[in-house]
Amino acid sequence: MVNLDVIEKKALREIKDVSDKEQLEALRIKYLGRKGELTLILRSLKDLSSQEKKTLGSKSNALKEKLQEAIDERFLEFGDEKSAGIDITRPGHKIERGHVHPLTLIEREVRRIFTSLNFSVVEGPELENEFYNFDALNLPEWHPAREAWDTFWIKPKKGDKERLLLRTHTSPVQIRYMETHEPPFQIIVPGRVFRYEATDATHGDNFYQFEGLMVGKNVSLANFKYVITKFFEEFFRGQDIEFRFRPSYFPFVEPGVEVDVRFKGGDWLEMLGAGMIHPHVFESSRYNPREYQGFAFGVGIDRLAMIKYKIPDVRMLYSGDLRFIKQF
Repeated sequence: MVNLDVIEKKALREIKDVSDKEQLEALRIKYLGRKGELTLILRSLKDLSSQEKKTLGSKSNALKEKLQEAIDERFLEFGDEKSAGIDITRPGHKIERGHVHPLTLIEREVRRIFTSLNFSVVEGPELENEFYNFDALNLPEWHPAREAWDTFWIKPKKGDKERLLLRTHTSPVQIRYMETHEPPFQIIVPGRVFRYEATDATHGDNFYQFEGLMVGKNVSLANFKYVITKFFEEFFRGQDIEFRFRPSYFPFVEPGVEVDVRFKGGDWLEMLGAGMIHPHVFESSRYNPREYQGFAFGVGIDRLAMIKYKIPDVRMLYSGDLRFIKQF
């Protein structure tokens, strides 16, 4: 029968008497290594009786833990020899920090400004159906304006009753929100949208925008003009800017307007499309257009980022190049 008490006394004494880490490592291998004394004892248990396995196995495992603790304590006593040669006056290495993406910075700023104007932030699905993306927004299948929205259609499965697509704008969320909420309210809807079109310096097949919507009994274009002017003045704070509102056409608003902005000494820049919500859109949401009215607008977050940070090519925002991201 193995005498574990003798092994314990001998091993603890040797661990106590070592003078460096090399000797300590040699002792660890001697007792706890793959061919160490305790390891061999544990491997021999298979040849013993059940009672002997239980007794010797329990004591061997306890001794193994005790010796490992003793070795670990001695390692700590010797300390890290490599640190002895460190020059504590030498400058340290600069720690790499992460950087927030410029599109995230712009969206955070948009959310901050509009929540300060008492707007709520709402989100919706990127995979949409034809009704919410087109039909409910006064864009039935026969409408020629549909051609302006180059669409990624999802291949239907057998038995599908509705056509699915990647949303071409965030406007579908307006319909979903109006179906479940009663006026008055004002919301913005930030999110990613998709267009099946060629990629160049100012266009991409996916980009970010935010939609705005205000509905009530006495909402007018004057309210829209105030809100959007306040937004741009805050977003481009400290810059001398002018605004221009001109007529335009969008199927889901009537009348429709486009808003241009000009910075001091620059040219007019088209910033967004907007207008008073078309009665047909209200009817799709089961609102009475004679009782309620409101305005809606859409702004490209990518475009805001390019203007604010003077980015010449929209593809840089999606390149994944850390040299670009680190500038923000």
